[in-house]
Amino acid sequence: MIKGFKEFILRGNVIDLAVAVVIGAAFTGVVTAIVTNVFNPLIAAIFTASDLDGVAVVTLNGSEIRFGAVLGALIQFLLVAVVVYFVFVLPINHLKKVAFSNKKTPAESLEEQNEELPPTETELLIQIRDLLAVQRAEAAGETLPAEPHTPKH
Repeated sequence: MIKGFKEFILRGNVIDLAVAVVIGAAFTGVVTAIVTNVFNPLIAAIFTASDLDGVAVVTLNGSEIRFGAVLGALIQFLLVAVVVYFVFVLPINHLKKVAFSNKKTPAESLEEQNEELPPTETELLIQIRDLLAVQRAEAAGETLPAEPHTPKH
């Protein structure tokens, strides 16, 4: 039981996930600080409010609907998405494209290997058999198909 737990914890995926969560939490703190201290005051200044929570507040039967808070959350989401895309996704996709552009698909590699390999012993024996059959047929005055049987790799 402890051995299984140890294997689970030491898997690369679990460690990668833990690192991602820690970095994500730190990243969220940075984005929240930027939204709270830069974007919220700028938008609040445009709408002449102290912060986005006070912008576009509608009161309905004593309940307050805060559209500004939703707007702040949307801005924060968009900032996170933009940063994740341009800082992580785009460079990683570019690196993958560069790294794998020189590699061939498995089928292409197999075809290339087959073209470069010399014939196998069996293929050589089949070719010799076919050539002998042609020679015997010519000596006996018979006609055989134009192309003897030659298997492909």
